[in-house]
Amino acid sequence: MGRLGPTEIILILVVIILLFGAKKLPDMARSLGKSARILKSEAKAMKDENKSSAPADPPAPDEQPAAQRTIQAAPGDVTSSRPVTEPTDTTKR
Repeated sequence: MGRLGPTEIILILVVIILLFGAKKLPDMARSLGKSARILKSEAKAMKDENKSSAPADPPAPDEQPAAQRTIQAAPGDVTSSRPVTEPTDTTKR
């Protein structure tokens, strides 16, 4: 029961194609690849950040600490936008 033979693998692939459809499979594979690349780059960035944030020697008292890394918001991202003051109505009614 533990081993999958070629017949079982072909049967599983046919069921997957029937469930998701042939048109959606390339899109799903493409989005899975993008997700894997993003995950890999973020893991690498975190690894590099950990290496740079753990110095071997403590900094000298006269040295400035390293600037913190900031992440820029994507265009259209409203989470980092600042509120705009609304114009006031100065006319008398």
